[in-house]
Amino acid sequence: MIRLKNITLKNFLSVGNVTQAITLESGNLTLVLGENLDLGGNDAGSRNGVGKTTLANAISYALYGQALSNIRKDNLINRTNEKGMLVTLEFESRGVEYRIERGRKPNTMKFFVGGQEQKPTDDAQGDSRETQQEIDRLLNMSHDMFRHVVALNTYTEPFLSLRANDQRIIIEQLLGITLLSEKADQLKDLNRNVKDMITQEEFRIRTQQEFNQKINNQIASLKLKQSVWRKKRDTDLATLQADIDSLKLLNIDVEILNHGLKSQWIRDRDYRLELEKALKALAISIKTETDRADRLTIQITKLLEHRCPECDQALHNSKNQELRDEKTTALAEIREHLVSLGTDMIAVQNELDTSPVLGPEPTVFYDSLEAAYDHRNQLSNLQTQYLSRSQETDPYQEQIDELEQTGLTDIDYTQINEFKRLLDHQEFLLKILTSKDSFVRKRIIDQNLSYLNQRLSYYLDRIGLPHTVSFQNDLSVSITELGRDLDFDNLSRGERNRLILSLSWAFRDVWESLYQPINFMIVDELIDSGLDTIGVENSLAILKSMVRDRKKTIFLISHREELSARVGNILSVVKENGFTTFNQQENN
Repeated sequence: MIRLKNITLKNFLSVGNVTQAITLESGNLTLVLGENLDLGGNDAGSRNGVGKTTLANAISYALYGQALSNIRKDNLINRTNEKGMLVTLEFESRGVEYRIERGRKPNTMKFFVGGQEQKPTDDAQGDSRETQQEIDRLLNMSHDMFRHVVALNTYTEPFLSLRANDQRIIIEQLLGITLLSEKADQLKDLNRNVKDMITQEEFRIRTQQEFNQKINNQIASLKLKQSVWRKKRDTDLATLQADIDSLKLLNIDVEILNHGLKSQWIRDRDYRLELEKALKALAISIKTETDRADRLTIQITKLLEHRCPECDQALHNSKNQELRDEKTTALAEIREHLVSLGTDMIAVQNELDTSPVLGPEPTVFYDSLEAAYDHRNQLSNLQTQYLSRSQETDPYQEQIDELEQTGLTDIDYTQINEFKRLLDHQEFLLKILTSKDSFVRKRIIDQNLSYLNQRLSYYLDRIGLPHTVSFQNDLSVSITELGRDLDFDNLSRGERNRLILSLSWAFRDVWESLYQPINFMIVDELIDSGLDTIGVENSLAILKSMVRDRKKTIFLISHREELSARVGNILSVVKENGFTTFNQQENN
C-alpha cells in the first residue's frame, strides 16, 4: 500500500518563505476552505485565488516534477521571493519509508529510501532522470493516471474529452495491457539474444563442416610445408655458422679492453689540455692585473705631486684626496687579486706536474665502444640462434600426426536444436502478448473491463446519473440513455461532472485491485461545478464511505462552506499580504 504521510512547502506558488506542513494521513474527510483577506471578507470573490489547489500541485510536483496543469517549473516559485522553493513529500510503500525533496533556485532533487539518500549518476541541475524512473517504478502510476485517480482537478481534461488514442493509452495502463507490452519488449530482447546464439551456432557448425572438407588437403599441405621447413633449417644453420666464423676473426674481448684504455687516454689528454689552457688564462690575467697596477701606481704618484692623472694639470683641492683614496683602494684590491691569481697558478702547475704522462694512443678496430659491444652481442645472438635453430622441433609432424589420427570432427546439433525450440517458444509467447486476438490479452481485458464497468455502474448509480456508461471490448466508451446513443458533450455540465467523478473513482478501484492501494485522494472543486444539491450529497456520501470503509484520507476542495459541518477535518487556506497559510483542525 502507498501511504502519503506528510508534505511541506516553501516558496511554492503562493506559499511564502515560512515552511507550511500538511498531514496527509488523517484517515478522514478534510474540507479545504479558502479565504482571501487581501480582497476583504465581504468581497464576493474572497474565496478565490487563495491557493487551495497549491496542495494538489505540490504533491504532483514532488512525485513527478511537474504540476497538474501546464505550469512551467520556474513559474512554480513564489513570485515575491523568487528563489528557495522546496517541496518535501514523505510516504510509505510496502513498509518502506520514502522521502522526496524537490526544489528550484537552487535546483535540487533528493530521494531517500529508509532514511538513506539515493545518489543518482545522471543528476543534471537538480533533475535526475534515473531517480525519477525509480520513483515511477515505485508508484507504478503515470502522471496522467495520477491526475485521474488521485488528484481530481477541474483543470484536468476529462477522460472522455481526450482523443481516442490518448484514452486508449490510459485504459491500457489501467487494465494492465501496458505491462504486457513491457513484457513483450523484454521478450523481444531475449528473442534477439537467442537469434544471435543461433547465428553463432550455425557459424560454428558451418565452420566444422568446412574444416572436415579441408582436412585432407591440410595434411598434404602440411607435409609440403614440412619439406620446405627442413630445407630452410639446413640452409639457415649453414648461414649462421659462416657468420659466426667471420665474427670470430676479431678478438672482441681485447677490442673492448683497448676501447677502455683509449677512453682513459683521451680523458688524461683532455685534462692536461684543460690545465694548460687554465695556466695560459691565469698568465694573461696576471699580466692584465699587473699592467693595471702599474697604471694606478703612476696615477697615484701624480696625485701625490698634486697633478691630475689624466691631463697632468695642477690639482690641489679636495678632489685630489678623493681620487687618491679611490686609486689607492683600487690598487690594493688589484694587488690582493694578483696574490690570489699567483696562488691559483701554482696550484694548476702542481696539478699539471702530477698528472699522468701520456703514452702512445691505443689502437682499436671499431670507431666506438658501442660498435664493439654490438659485435660481441651479434656474435652471442648468432650462437644462440644457431643453438635454438638446431634444437627446433619439427612444427608440422605433430599436426600431421594429430590430423591423421583424429580424422573428421563429429558435429553436434543438440545446442542449435535447443536454441530453435526456445526461439519457437518465445515467438509463441510474443504473439500471445502482442496480438489483439491473443486469448491472454482478451482474458485480461475482459476480466478487468468487466470489473471497471461494474465499479463505474456502481458509482453512477450512487451519484444519481441515469445514463448507462460502459467500456467496450475495443476499449471505446458507450454512453446511452433510454436506448439513445450519446456523446460525452451531449451531457449537461452537472451530468458530465457526475460521470467524471464516477469514472475517476472506478479507475481508482481498478488500479488498486491490479497494483496496490493508495491512502490519499484530493477532489478539487469538482462537486462545485454544476452539481445540484442531490449531486453534492451523493458525492459526499461516496467520499465518506471511502473514508469509513476503505480507510482513505480525502481532501475535498470546495467553496461550499455549508459542508464544514459534514466533515471530520477542516483545512483552512488563508491568503494574506500575498502569501498562503494552511491551518489543519479537527471538526468537533
